[in-house]
Amino acid sequence: MSDTRLTLVTRAADFAARAHVAQHRKGLAEEPYVNHLTEVATLLAEATGGEDAALIAAAYLHDTLEDTATAYEDLVTHFGPDVAKLVGEVTDNKSLPKAERKRLQVDTVTRKSSRAQLLKIADKTSNVRALVSSPPAGWSKTRLMDYIEWAEAVVSQVRGRNPILDAEFITARDNARREISAKIDEETT
Repeated sequence: MSDTRLTLVTRAADFAARAHVAQHRKGLAEEPYVNHLTEVATLLAEATGGEDAALIAAAYLHDTLEDTATAYEDLVTHFGPDVAKLVGEVTDNKSLPKAERKRLQVDTVTRKSSRAQLLKIADKTSNVRALVSSPPAGWSKTRLMDYIEWAEAVVSQVRGRNPILDAEFITARDNARREISAKIDEETT
């Protein structure tokens, strides 16, 4: 990665860490939210051989429009139109009810750019992994399994874009199903 591309990625990581500084993941461990962003960026860096700095930068920034006071124009100013467009493509419209946003993710993922699709797969992989390592407080086993099935519905629409990401998601999905099913079985015996 050239110095310019490396600078883009490190500036995005810094911006995201500052924008999400007070946020934590929903899980019982209450990890700093930046851990999720870093995992998504790492998945994409490994899957693309680090060759797409804008995509890796967008991975760090992918939740800034939804979850912080960051405006689209801020992303254009600081990271350029390519990164801003990628972030915009994966941003949900928070004015819609949650069920509608989830339905739209399944229904519209195939119309997104191939790079935004990769970002979606990496994001869902990280989220599914977190269901095992630190499940959200108050989520029933049924809700956990429902999330996995929904994530699978999103990812299955764009499978085949990158074999590394496909394998990472499948591993995360299968592991989560196994671990959560084992917990369900323990509770019913």
